[in-house]
Amino acid sequence: MNDIFNVTFYSGIGSVTGANFLLEVGGVMPLRILVDCGLTQGEKTAEDVNREPFGYDVSSIDYLFITHAHLDHVGRIPKLVKEGFKGIIYSTEQTKDLARLILEDAVGILAKEAHRDNVTPLYDLDDVTKSFPLWQTIPYHEKKTISPNLSVFLKDAGHILGSSMFEFTHTDSKGASKKIVFTGDLGNTPTPLLRDTEPVTGADYLVMESVYGDRNHEPKDERRKKLQDIILDTIKRNGTVLIPAFSLERTQVLLYELNRMIEGGEIPSIPVFVDSPLAIKVTDVYEKSTELFNEKAQQEIKTTGDIFNFPKLEFTITADASKDIDHARAPKIILAGSGMSTGGRMLHHEVMYLSDPKNTIIFVGYQGVGTLGRTIADGAKHLTIAGVPVDIKASIEEILGYSSHKDSDHLVEFVATAHDTLKKVFVVMGEPKASLYLAQRLRDEVGVNGFYPERGRKYDL
Repeated sequence: MNDIFNVTFYSGIGSVTGANFLLEVGGVMPLRILVDCGLTQGEKTAEDVNREPFGYDVSSIDYLFITHAHLDHVGRIPKLVKEGFKGIIYSTEQTKDLARLILEDAVGILAKEAHRDNVTPLYDLDDVTKSFPLWQTIPYHEKKTISPNLSVFLKDAGHILGSSMFEFTHTDSKGASKKIVFTGDLGNTPTPLLRDTEPVTGADYLVMESVYGDRNHEPKDERRKKLQDIILDTIKRNGTVLIPAFSLERTQVLLYELNRMIEGGEIPSIPVFVDSPLAIKVTDVYEKSTELFNEKAQQEIKTTGDIFNFPKLEFTITADASKDIDHARAPKIILAGSGMSTGGRMLHHEVMYLSDPKNTIIFVGYQGVGTLGRTIADGAKHLTIAGVPVDIKASIEEILGYSSHKDSDHLVEFVATAHDTLKKVFVVMGEPKASLYLAQRLRDEVGVNGFYPERGRKYDL
């Protein structure tokens, strides 16, 4: 019997986005298992990359496992289904619920891009709808047998609600077992809301992210104080605070922090606008899944009730309500998408407010290469935003401690807990310099074979 056990990295190499990995397991007719199927985002060539054919026969794929619901991990699922995938999709229940919202929202964005470029959209709402009858859920900590020689076990990655690590255990014809773990994105624990990333033990191979592989965040206690200080300084100038925030996870964490600050008297009660229909829907899913929150957050819910609501907080759903924010007196805080300023309602607010030195924009997450957010964060003074020339005079701030990704030190620490059995760690989902730097740290400091794989190359395990 030919014991096939290999992995191929089709995308998510040399880029933070676009996760798509193929695991092949078995004998003459091996199972073909995809892990994640995401959009490439932020890069100038992203739209062309997303339109490229998949590097494998889509109809031959048996299973698709989804680590979490961010668009760079789920965004090409409808394209996969459209092109002939008929297997089973697996994830946690929360990932499935959030993915539905994320993909339905993506349809509108993709349609606008297609109209601008005079091409057919990557997929439509019908393709999204056809994906979900294929979708089944698996809870954390439940072993599921995929075939007589393969099982999977889910652990909490602590990244966003429902995020998972998949531990695949393969037993060959001689009875020997090997385990490969796909981490997805790893949470920046401890987080205000979610449980800590669970440790991985007994793994032979690890496929792990490296978004912040070459840098560290500010300490957790400093990030909250920094947010408070920036808000207070802007209030003194009678200005507006803009926070480009990802609708999924970042907005909910910031609402929780603002709630605590206002109720604790650390900042005055001023108008706070969540200007994102998607973020509002995502917050509803979070409120229905508080059993996955950490103990501290669960206790606060029991004590104070709704942790995502406070006086002068307004959720704006319609476009007219969004425009009315401009008429609200400063000081005020506006949270809107997108998190990298690549689209969404934040663009309008940046046009309105970035030319005034009274105002502040705070970046609270990774800004991809080539994105407007990265350009602003890097100090550009003159930009065209949504077709409008803007002189950047507002204060520009970054608080990377609110990232939902582990930083370099904590990625190394995560691997160190599992290093006794590890044969190789494939470092993916990062800019090349971050991935290579982390791979070297793992070799030097942990003594494991940190490895930066080639895109499209098959690696026997």
